[in-house]
Amino acid sequence: MSDRASGVSRIPIIGWLRSYDRSWLRGDLIAGVTVLALVVPKNLGYAGIAGIPVQNGLYAAAAGAILYAIFGTSRQISVGPSSGLAAVAASAVLAAGIADEKAVASFVAGITLASGVLYLLVAVLKMGWIAQFLSRAVVTGFLFGAAIDVVIGELPKLTGTKVSGSNPLQELRSWFTTLGDAHGTTVLVGVLSLAVVFGLRVVAPRVPGALVLVVGGLLASWLLGLGDHGVALVGDVPRGLPTLVLPDMQLMWDHVGVGAVAAFALVLIGFSQTAGDARAFAAKHRYQIDIDQESVAQGFANAGSGVLQGMPVSTSLSASSLNDHSGAKSGLASLTTGFAVLLTLLLLAPLFSDLPKPVLAAIIIEAVVMGMMDLPEMRRLFRVKRFDFAVAVAALLGALVFGVLAGVIIGVALSIFWLIKVSTRPHIPTLAREPGTDVYRDLADHPDGETVPGIVVIRMDGGLFFATSDALEDRVREVIHEDPAVKGIVLDCGGIDYVDSQGSAKLADVLDLAEDSGVVLRLARLKASVRSTLELDGVMERLGADHLHGNVARAVAAERRERAGRPDE
Repeated sequence: MSDRASGVSRIPIIGWLRSYDRSWLRGDLIAGVTVLALVVPKNLGYAGIAGIPVQNGLYAAAAGAILYAIFGTSRQISVGPSSGLAAVAASAVLAAGIADEKAVASFVAGITLASGVLYLLVAVLKMGWIAQFLSRAVVTGFLFGAAIDVVIGELPKLTGTKVSGSNPLQELRSWFTTLGDAHGTTVLVGVLSLAVVFGLRVVAPRVPGALVLVVGGLLASWLLGLGDHGVALVGDVPRGLPTLVLPDMQLMWDHVGVGAVAAFALVLIGFSQTAGDARAFAAKHRYQIDIDQESVAQGFANAGSGVLQGMPVSTSLSASSLNDHSGAKSGLASLTTGFAVLLTLLLLAPLFSDLPKPVLAAIIIEAVVMGMMDLPEMRRLFRVKRFDFAVAVAALLGALVFGVLAGVIIGVALSIFWLIKVSTRPHIPTLAREPGTDVYRDLADHPDGETVPGIVVIRMDGGLFFATSDALEDRVREVIHEDPAVKGIVLDCGGIDYVDSQGSAKLADVLDLAEDSGVVLRLARLKASVRSTLELDGVMERLGADHLHGNVARAVAAERRERAGRPDE
């Protein structure tokens, strides 16, 4: 590859600017500005979730949108803070026991920078598969639990009270005990805000409810003097652009364990969202994306957000969908959003100082309820696979009882446990012939299938490696011991796509077992790559070329012919 081509692949904006179609300009600009109306109020809320100044959420939004447009390969994706990542950041702050506002902001920026470095490391080592350690069931349950955690954390802002507790359930119990001290005006503002933001979703779903609520809340604050009536306000929001500031390295070192776990969790959650969304938009619009380059883009977006005093960023599905529906055709839409956020910081930031906290709490609650509580998916898991539903519930409870960050760890552990459970117990069914054909099917699913006395056909589904090899030996031993009349076993290898050294050695052990039991073992439909490994290990020589067959029917026919020629049969 030439240096020029290599540069374009590493910095995709160079490529799409050269080939930019001017007919896209109007759609890109409209999409960028439209997304701005969504992300500004939402990111004020996400900053509130993380416990950092609201302007820091806008710093992250600008950095994420601009840097992703430079390094990303998806044309429709909008990158910025999200409720899930904000919840992880807030949990990390809580786990580290940091209370000072400046220290909290520095720590959140630090774990954001660390996650950016980790993204880049994942890209260099081509380890995008690491995101698969969080199954969809785990992510669904974890996000649901994190959403409940966030909602409980926002309830005191709706009532103007203070709560205590070391986990969300204790905080909820504490909140109920404070309801007698609730501030009436604050409650009124909070209830009306919730009614507006959720009501608009029902009666006018295309209207940006969060934007309407921010504008309405600011007008109410100015016209009615809500601050003078005891309603808590956001407070000073300075005008101006973000500056480059490295996080406090001593603070990060003091909490390096929590920071490392948080960065790992941010990458797992963020990349699993990004990869899926990028593929979906690419498929819809018929173009190619580069998953490794997506990791690079997320790395620079988070690193940039970290050094600009921001917070974790990733794909925002709601913003990306709005971007797409508004006509985005290239990364220019994301650039437009990013620079528009910077203009907002320059021109409008101080206006947000008078935003009532109950309004901000309503924005946050709507964002997490609608964006993280996936009831249809939970119902689907319950209907389709009860074990997956149980895993989702366990991840949900883990996030609620032990905290969001611990919930991620529990989720990863559950995913790995499920992976081990499934991979070490491959499906090895008995097969039977479909009457009148040479097709062999699972006997359990087709009890009318034909079998041959003394010959058992089994099929292994999955790779033959260290985690599954014992299961194959156990299954062959079970077949031999179940029926002493069995003299031939046909192993359908069509589902075996990989074998390692331990799997090859185990197949040799299976040959020994068969010989010691007076049973002939035959292999059918063996893939070339698997056969090559077995040949290198001498297994094929031991098996014999006459015991390897192109399909199951031929293997069964060969065993019947050989049995007919045996004097003792």
